[in-house]
Amino acid sequence: MTVTETYTEETQLVASLIKKDKAAFEYLYDNYKAALFGVISRMIQPDEAAEDVLQDVFIKIYHNIEKFDASKGRLYTWLLNVTRNYCIDKIRSSDQKNQNKNRSIDYLVPDINNQLFTGISVDHIGLRKLVNSLVPEQREIIERMYFEGYTQTEVAEIMNIPLGTVKTRARAAILKLRTLFDTP
Repeated sequence: MTVTETYTEETQLVASLIKKDKAAFEYLYDNYKAALFGVISRMIQPDEAAEDVLQDVFIKIYHNIEKFDASKGRLYTWLLNVTRNYCIDKIRSSDQKNQNKNRSIDYLVPDINNQLFTGISVDHIGLRKLVNSLVPEQREIIERMYFEGYTQTEVAEIMNIPLGTVKTRARAAILKLRTLFDTP
């Protein structure tokens, strides 16, 4: 299978990745690097460090793909969790703490209006259309949490609603999205 070919099923891609198939990893990298870099660049600054972390994340994925369990969720979700956890570990490391001490305040307190959103395209996987099908209360919470990067507490403050309401609506929205994803 060449890089230009697509993997029609997630199970086929995962099986090829477990066999350490080079074409499968090239496919994985080409199709997921923008999404993973979007997550990384929101957590790790500057972009040069985020690019290094992206490479480290793909190495971690390469070495740990056998740990992926399809019964617990989709490959994309697993990739995001690996990325997020790696970033958290990186931030906690002393190396990153030392870099944070030397950074300007602009990196520590991002300006949401001027922040660059680095090419994670939810439109190419149809996610935007699915989110738009949610009721407005759920849609706003999902957009703020997952597309704008706010925490549940921040969403509650912005929307002036209780934190429990945010959690309930977010859970209901995720369950609805899950059923929509599974619908052909």
